[in-house]
Amino acid sequence: MPEPSTGTSIDTGTDRLAAHTTLRLGGPAERFVRAASSEEIVAAVRAEDEAGAPVLVLGGGSNLVVADAGFAGTVVALTPPADPIRVEQDEQHATVTVAAGVPWDALVARAVAEGWVGIEALSGIPGTVGATPVQNVGAYGQEVAQTIASVRVWDRRERREVRFAAADCGFGYRTSRFKTERYDAAGGRHTVLDVTFRFPRGTTSAPVGYAELARTLAVEVGGTAPAAEVRSAVLGLRAGKGMVLDPGDHDTWSAGSFFTNPIVDPERVPAGAPSYRQPDGTVKTSAAWLIDHAGFAKGYRAGSGRAGLSTKHTLALTNRGAASTEDLLALAREIRDGVARRFGITLVNEPVLLGCRL
Repeated sequence: MPEPSTGTSIDTGTDRLAAHTTLRLGGPAERFVRAASSEEIVAAVRAEDEAGAPVLVLGGGSNLVVADAGFAGTVVALTPPADPIRVEQDEQHATVTVAAGVPWDALVARAVAEGWVGIEALSGIPGTVGATPVQNVGAYGQEVAQTIASVRVWDRRERREVRFAAADCGFGYRTSRFKTERYDAAGGRHTVLDVTFRFPRGTTSAPVGYAELARTLAVEVGGTAPAAEVRSAVLGLRAGKGMVLDPGDHDTWSAGSFFTNPIVDPERVPAGAPSYRQPDGTVKTSAAWLIDHAGFAKGYRAGSGRAGLSTKHTLALTNRGAASTEDLLALAREIRDGVARRFGITLVNEPVLLGCRL
Protein backbone atom coordinates (compact mmCIF):
# COMPACT_ATOMS: atom_id res chain seq x y z
CA MET A 1 0.00 0.00 0.00
CA PRO A 2 1.36 3.50 -0.80
CA GLU A 3 2.68 5.68 1.98
CA PRO A 4 -0.24 7.58 3.51
CA SER A 5 -0.46 11.34 3.57
CA THR A 6 -0.03 13.03 6.91
CA GLY A 7 -2.36 15.95 6.24
CA THR A 8 -3.52 18.67 3.89
CA SER A 9 -0.94 20.68 1.98
CA ILE A 10 -1.48 23.63 -0.32
CA ASP A 11 0.49 24.60 -3.42
CA THR A 12 0.02 27.76 -5.45
CA GLY A 13 1.50 28.72 -8.77
CA THR A 14 1.55 27.11 -12.19
CA ASP A 15 1.54 23.39 -11.42
CA ARG A 16 0.37 21.90 -14.73
CA LEU A 17 -2.33 19.26 -14.68
CA ALA A 18 -0.33 17.43 -17.35
CA ALA A 19 1.83 16.17 -14.49
CA HIS A 20 -1.24 14.64 -12.83
CA THR A 21 -3.05 12.92 -15.72
CA THR A 22 -2.20 9.70 -17.55
CA LEU A 23 -2.58 11.51 -20.88
CA ARG A 24 0.09 13.98 -19.69
CA LEU A 25 -2.06 16.81 -20.99
CA GLY A 26 -3.55 19.91 -19.39
CA GLY A 27 -2.53 23.42 -18.42
CA PRO A 28 -1.97 24.89 -14.97
CA ALA A 29 -4.34 25.01 -12.04
CA GLU A 30 -4.55 28.06 -9.83
CA ARG A 31 -4.06 26.03 -6.65
CA PHE A 32 -3.51 22.46 -5.48
CA VAL A 33 -4.76 21.13 -2.15
CA ARG A 34 -3.65 17.63 -1.22
CA ALA A 35 -6.11 15.87 1.07
CA ALA A 36 -6.10 12.38 2.58
CA SER A 37 -8.78 11.87 5.23
CA SER A 38 -12.47 12.33 4.56
CA GLU A 39 -12.40 15.30 6.94
CA GLU A 40 -9.67 16.96 4.89
CA ILE A 41 -11.50 16.28 1.63
CA VAL A 42 -14.77 17.72 2.95
CA ALA A 43 -13.05 20.78 4.41
CA ALA A 44 -11.25 21.53 1.15
CA VAL A 45 -14.31 21.08 -1.08
CA ARG A 46 -16.66 22.90 1.28
CA ALA A 47 -14.36 25.92 1.57
CA GLU A 48 -14.23 26.36 -2.20
CA ASP A 49 -17.98 25.84 -2.61
CA GLU A 50 -18.77 28.38 0.09
CA ALA A 51 -16.46 30.85 -1.65
CA GLY A 52 -18.19 30.17 -4.97
CA ALA A 53 -14.89 29.06 -6.48
CA PRO A 54 -14.43 26.21 -8.99
CA VAL A 55 -13.05 23.00 -7.51
CA LEU A 56 -11.87 19.76 -9.10
CA VAL A 57 -11.44 16.60 -7.03
CA LEU A 58 -8.57 14.65 -8.61
CA GLY A 59 -7.74 11.00 -8.08
CA GLY A 60 -5.33 9.26 -10.44
CA GLY A 61 -6.11 11.49 -13.43
CA SER A 62 -6.66 8.42 -15.59
CA ASN A 63 -10.12 9.36 -16.88
CA LEU A 64 -9.61 13.07 -17.42
CA VAL A 65 -8.91 15.33 -20.41
CA VAL A 66 -7.93 18.85 -19.31
CA ALA A 67 -7.88 21.90 -21.58
CA ASP A 68 -4.56 23.40 -22.61
CA ALA A 69 -5.63 26.55 -20.76
CA GLY A 70 -5.76 24.55 -17.54
CA PHE A 71 -8.20 25.00 -14.68
CA ALA A 72 -9.08 28.36 -13.15
CA GLY A 73 -9.78 26.98 -9.70
CA THR A 74 -8.60 24.69 -6.92
CA VAL A 75 -7.63 21.06 -7.47
CA VAL A 76 -8.17 18.81 -4.46
CA ALA A 77 -5.76 15.94 -5.07
CA LEU A 78 -6.56 12.76 -3.13
CA THR A 79 -3.95 10.68 -1.31
CA PRO A 80 -4.41 7.63 0.98
CA PRO A 81 -5.03 8.43 4.66
CA ALA A 82 -3.19 6.80 7.54
CA ASP A 83 -5.87 4.09 7.90
CA PRO A 84 -7.03 3.52 4.31
CA ILE A 85 -8.81 0.13 4.59
CA ARG A 86 -11.16 -1.31 7.23
CA VAL A 87 -12.10 -4.98 7.10
CA GLU A 88 -14.84 -7.03 8.74
CA GLN A 89 -15.07 -10.64 7.69
CA ASP A 90 -16.32 -14.08 8.52
CA GLU A 91 -15.79 -17.41 6.79
CA GLN A 92 -18.13 -16.52 3.92
CA HIS A 93 -17.78 -12.81 3.22
CA ALA A 94 -15.54 -9.79 3.72
CA THR A 95 -16.93 -6.27 4.10
CA VAL A 96 -14.15 -3.89 3.13
CA THR A 97 -14.34 -0.09 3.38
CA VAL A 98 -11.68 1.71 1.36
CA ALA A 99 -10.74 5.40 1.36
CA ALA A 100 -11.27 7.30 -1.88
CA GLY A 101 -7.56 8.09 -2.36
CA VAL A 102 -6.33 4.47 -2.38
CA PRO A 103 -4.94 3.39 -5.78
CA TRP A 104 -7.42 0.98 -7.34
CA ASP A 105 -4.96 -1.71 -8.39
CA ALA A 106 -3.45 -1.79 -4.90
CA LEU A 107 -6.90 -2.81 -3.65
CA VAL A 108 -7.25 -5.47 -6.37
CA ALA A 109 -3.85 -6.93 -5.50
CA ARG A 110 -4.77 -7.10 -1.82
CA ALA A 111 -8.18 -8.61 -2.62
CA VAL A 112 -6.56 -11.45 -4.55
CA ALA A 113 -3.99 -11.99 -1.80
CA GLU A 114 -6.66 -11.98 0.93
CA GLY A 115 -9.17 -14.16 -0.93
CA TRP A 116 -11.75 -11.42 -1.55
CA VAL A 117 -13.48 -12.45 -4.77
CA GLY A 118 -15.10 -10.30 -7.43
CA ILE A 119 -12.65 -7.66 -8.68
CA GLU A 120 -9.77 -9.83 -9.95
CA ALA A 121 -10.73 -9.13 -13.59
CA LEU A 122 -10.42 -5.40 -12.88
CA SER A 123 -6.66 -5.68 -12.40
CA GLY A 124 -4.33 -3.10 -13.89
CA ILE A 125 -6.87 -0.29 -14.12
CA PRO A 126 -5.26 3.02 -13.12
CA GLY A 127 -6.88 5.60 -10.87
CA THR A 128 -8.23 5.60 -7.35
CA VAL A 129 -10.95 3.70 -5.52
CA GLY A 130 -13.08 6.84 -5.19
CA ALA A 131 -13.35 7.17 -8.97
CA THR A 132 -14.57 3.64 -9.59
CA PRO A 133 -18.25 4.02 -8.58
CA VAL A 134 -18.53 7.30 -10.52
CA GLN A 135 -17.87 5.56 -13.84
CA ASN A 136 -19.01 2.13 -12.66
CA VAL A 137 -15.61 0.96 -13.82
CA GLY A 138 -15.67 -2.34 -15.66
CA ALA A 139 -13.50 -4.61 -17.78
CA TYR A 140 -13.27 -8.26 -18.83
CA GLY A 141 -16.79 -9.06 -17.72
CA GLN A 142 -16.74 -7.44 -14.28
CA GLU A 143 -18.03 -4.11 -12.98
CA VAL A 144 -17.46 -2.58 -9.56
CA ALA A 145 -21.23 -2.36 -9.12
CA GLN A 146 -21.23 -6.15 -8.69
CA THR A 147 -19.31 -5.93 -5.40
CA ILE A 148 -20.10 -2.43 -4.06
CA ALA A 149 -22.29 -2.47 -0.96
CA SER A 150 -22.42 1.29 -0.36
CA VAL A 151 -20.72 4.58 -1.17
CA ARG A 152 -20.17 7.41 1.33
CA VAL A 153 -20.14 10.87 -0.21
CA TRP A 154 -20.12 14.56 0.59
CA ASP A 155 -23.25 16.08 -0.95
CA ARG A 156 -22.04 19.46 -2.18
CA ARG A 157 -25.57 20.78 -2.71
CA GLU A 158 -26.98 19.87 0.71
CA ARG A 159 -23.57 20.16 2.41
CA ARG A 160 -23.80 16.96 4.39
CA GLU A 161 -22.44 13.43 4.31
CA VAL A 162 -24.65 10.74 2.77
CA ARG A 163 -24.20 6.99 2.44
CA PHE A 164 -25.86 5.45 -0.61
CA ALA A 165 -26.67 1.75 -0.71
CA ALA A 166 -25.67 0.13 -4.00
CA ALA A 167 -29.30 0.02 -5.15
CA ASP A 168 -29.48 3.81 -4.83
CA CYS A 169 -26.30 4.56 -6.79
CA GLY A 170 -27.94 4.50 -10.21
CA PHE A 171 -25.35 2.14 -11.65
CA GLY A 172 -25.47 1.48 -15.37
CA TYR A 173 -23.02 0.86 -18.18
CA ARG A 174 -20.12 3.20 -17.37
CA THR A 175 -22.37 5.51 -15.40
CA SER A 176 -23.92 6.23 -12.00
CA ARG A 177 -25.72 9.01 -10.18
CA PHE A 178 -22.27 10.27 -9.15
CA LYS A 179 -21.50 10.91 -12.82
CA THR A 180 -24.85 12.27 -13.98
CA GLU A 181 -25.77 14.53 -11.03
CA ARG A 182 -23.66 17.65 -11.51
CA TYR A 183 -22.81 20.46 -9.13
CA ASP A 184 -20.95 22.66 -11.59
CA ALA A 185 -18.98 22.37 -14.82
CA ALA A 186 -15.94 21.01 -13.00
CA GLY A 187 -17.46 18.42 -10.73
CA GLY A 188 -20.34 16.25 -9.66
CA ARG A 189 -22.75 16.90 -6.86
CA HIS A 190 -21.31 14.04 -4.82
CA THR A 191 -17.65 13.81 -3.74
CA VAL A 192 -16.83 10.19 -2.91
CA LEU A 193 -15.18 9.77 0.50
CA ASP A 194 -15.02 5.98 0.75
CA VAL A 195 -16.47 2.86 -0.85
CA THR A 196 -17.64 -0.26 0.98
CA PHE A 197 -17.38 -3.57 -0.87
CA ARG A 198 -18.87 -6.93 0.05
CA PHE A 199 -16.80 -9.78 -1.31
CA PRO A 200 -17.36 -13.53 -1.19
CA ARG A 201 -14.29 -15.19 0.29
CA GLY A 202 -12.29 -17.83 -1.55
CA THR A 203 -9.39 -18.48 -3.87
CA THR A 204 -11.48 -19.17 -6.98
CA SER A 205 -12.59 -16.30 -9.19
CA ALA A 206 -16.08 -15.11 -9.90
CA PRO A 207 -17.50 -16.63 -13.12
CA VAL A 208 -15.46 -15.45 -16.09
CA GLY A 209 -17.81 -13.46 -18.28
CA TYR A 210 -15.53 -12.29 -21.11
CA ALA A 211 -14.68 -14.56 -24.02
CA GLU A 212 -11.12 -13.31 -24.59
CA LEU A 213 -10.25 -13.80 -20.93
CA ALA A 214 -11.90 -17.23 -20.87
CA ARG A 215 -9.80 -18.32 -23.87
CA THR A 216 -6.63 -17.06 -22.19
CA LEU A 217 -7.46 -19.05 -19.07
CA ALA A 218 -8.59 -22.10 -21.08
CA VAL A 219 -12.01 -22.16 -19.42
CA GLU A 220 -15.54 -21.81 -20.75
CA VAL A 221 -17.36 -18.48 -20.47
CA GLY A 222 -19.08 -18.72 -17.11
CA GLY A 223 -16.38 -20.97 -15.73
CA THR A 224 -13.95 -20.10 -12.96
CA ALA A 225 -10.20 -20.17 -12.33
CA PRO A 226 -7.87 -19.36 -9.45
CA ALA A 227 -8.25 -15.64 -8.78
CA ALA A 228 -4.48 -15.12 -8.91
CA GLU A 229 -4.41 -16.65 -12.40
CA VAL A 230 -7.24 -14.37 -13.51
CA ARG A 231 -5.34 -11.32 -12.26
CA SER A 232 -2.17 -12.43 -14.05
CA ALA A 233 -4.05 -13.10 -17.27
CA VAL A 234 -5.81 -9.74 -17.19
CA LEU A 235 -2.56 -7.88 -16.55
CA GLY A 236 -1.05 -9.67 -19.54
CA LEU A 237 -4.00 -8.86 -21.79
CA ARG A 238 -4.01 -5.22 -20.71
CA ALA A 239 -0.27 -4.87 -21.21
CA GLY A 240 -0.60 -6.28 -24.71
CA LYS A 241 -3.10 -3.52 -25.48
CA GLY A 242 -1.04 -0.73 -23.92
CA MET A 243 -3.47 -0.47 -21.02
CA VAL A 244 -0.96 -0.85 -18.18
CA LEU A 245 0.85 2.39 -17.40
CA ASP A 246 4.46 2.53 -18.59
CA PRO A 247 6.21 5.93 -18.69
CA GLY A 248 8.43 4.76 -21.55
CA ASP A 249 5.56 3.54 -23.76
CA HIS A 250 3.54 6.27 -25.49
CA ASP A 251 0.78 3.74 -26.16
CA THR A 252 0.00 4.02 -22.44
CA TRP A 253 -0.13 7.84 -22.50
CA SER A 254 -3.90 7.66 -22.74
CA ALA A 255 -7.13 7.78 -20.78
CA GLY A 256 -7.76 4.11 -21.50
CA SER A 257 -10.75 3.49 -23.74
CA PHE A 258 -11.68 6.91 -25.08
CA PHE A 259 -15.13 5.95 -26.38
CA THR A 260 -17.78 3.81 -24.74
CA ASN A 261 -19.22 0.82 -26.56
CA PRO A 262 -22.47 2.13 -28.10
CA ILE A 263 -25.82 0.60 -27.18
CA VAL A 264 -28.24 0.73 -30.11
CA ASP A 265 -31.34 -0.91 -31.54
CA PRO A 266 -30.53 -4.32 -33.06
CA GLU A 267 -31.18 -3.21 -36.64
CA ARG A 268 -28.49 -0.53 -36.36
CA VAL A 269 -25.65 -2.94 -35.66
CA PRO A 270 -23.49 -3.22 -38.80
CA ALA A 271 -23.13 -6.63 -40.40
CA GLY A 272 -20.20 -8.48 -38.89
CA ALA A 273 -19.91 -6.24 -35.83
CA PRO A 274 -19.88 -7.86 -32.38
CA SER A 275 -23.24 -7.65 -30.65
CA TYR A 276 -24.26 -8.29 -27.07
CA ARG A 277 -27.99 -8.25 -26.36
CA GLN A 278 -29.03 -6.15 -23.34
CA PRO A 279 -31.93 -6.89 -20.97
CA ASP A 280 -34.08 -4.16 -22.56
CA GLY A 281 -33.72 -5.61 -26.06
CA THR A 282 -31.06 -3.18 -27.26
CA VAL A 283 -27.63 -4.36 -28.37
CA LYS A 284 -24.18 -3.28 -27.25
CA THR A 285 -21.61 -3.30 -30.04
CA SER A 286 -17.87 -2.68 -30.15
CA ALA A 287 -16.54 0.86 -30.49
CA ALA A 288 -13.13 -0.59 -31.39
CA TRP A 289 -14.66 -2.57 -34.28
CA LEU A 290 -16.49 0.52 -35.56
CA ILE A 291 -13.35 2.63 -35.42
CA ASP A 292 -11.25 0.04 -37.23
CA HIS A 293 -13.87 -0.60 -39.92
CA ALA A 294 -14.37 3.13 -40.47
CA GLY A 295 -10.78 3.30 -41.67
CA PHE A 296 -8.90 4.19 -38.49
CA ALA A 297 -6.36 1.45 -37.88
CA LYS A 298 -4.04 0.98 -34.92
CA GLY A 299 -1.35 3.66 -35.01
CA TYR A 300 -3.46 6.12 -37.04
CA ARG A 301 -2.35 9.71 -36.53
CA ALA A 302 -4.12 12.94 -37.33
CA GLY A 303 -2.82 16.33 -38.43
CA SER A 304 0.51 17.04 -36.78
CA GLY A 305 0.91 13.40 -35.75
CA ARG A 306 1.42 14.42 -32.13
CA ALA A 307 -1.73 12.50 -31.17
CA GLY A 308 -2.71 9.12 -32.52
CA LEU A 309 -4.41 5.84 -31.91
CA SER A 310 -2.42 3.36 -29.88
CA THR A 311 -0.41 0.94 -31.99
CA LYS A 312 -1.91 -1.81 -29.83
CA HIS A 313 -5.60 -0.89 -29.47
CA THR A 314 -7.90 1.32 -31.52
CA LEU A 315 -9.92 2.48 -28.50
CA ALA A 316 -6.98 4.28 -26.89
CA LEU A 317 -6.29 7.82 -28.12
CA THR A 318 -2.73 8.63 -27.14
CA ASN A 319 -0.28 11.48 -26.65
CA ARG A 320 2.72 10.50 -28.75
CA GLY A 321 4.99 12.62 -26.57
CA ALA A 322 4.44 16.25 -27.56
CA ALA A 323 0.69 16.53 -28.09
CA SER A 324 -1.58 19.28 -26.86
CA THR A 325 -5.09 18.67 -25.63
CA GLU A 326 -6.40 20.25 -28.82
CA ASP A 327 -4.34 17.75 -30.86
CA LEU A 328 -6.05 14.92 -29.00
CA LEU A 329 -9.51 16.42 -29.36
CA ALA A 330 -8.98 16.96 -33.10
CA LEU A 331 -8.18 13.25 -33.40
CA ALA A 332 -11.25 12.34 -31.32
CA ARG A 333 -13.51 14.50 -33.50
CA GLU A 334 -12.12 12.98 -36.68
CA ILE A 335 -12.74 9.45 -35.44
CA ARG A 336 -16.19 10.23 -34.01
CA ASP A 337 -17.30 11.92 -37.23
CA GLY A 338 -15.79 9.21 -39.42
CA VAL A 339 -17.66 6.47 -37.57
CA ALA A 340 -20.89 8.49 -37.74
CA ARG A 341 -20.54 8.94 -41.51
CA ARG A 342 -19.74 5.27 -42.09
CA PHE A 343 -22.21 3.60 -39.72
CA GLY A 344 -24.67 6.27 -38.53
CA ILE A 345 -23.59 5.69 -34.90
CA THR A 346 -22.20 8.57 -32.83
CA LEU A 347 -19.52 7.51 -30.37
CA VAL A 348 -19.54 9.09 -26.91
CA ASN A 349 -16.37 9.92 -24.99
CA GLU A 350 -15.75 7.98 -21.78
CA PRO A 351 -13.25 10.30 -20.02
CA VAL A 352 -14.40 13.53 -18.41
CA LEU A 353 -13.61 16.65 -20.43
CA LEU A 354 -12.57 19.62 -18.28
CA GLY A 355 -12.62 23.06 -19.92
CA CYS A 356 -12.89 21.53 -23.38
CA ARG A 357 -15.39 19.64 -25.48
CA LEU A 358 -15.80 17.56 -28.62
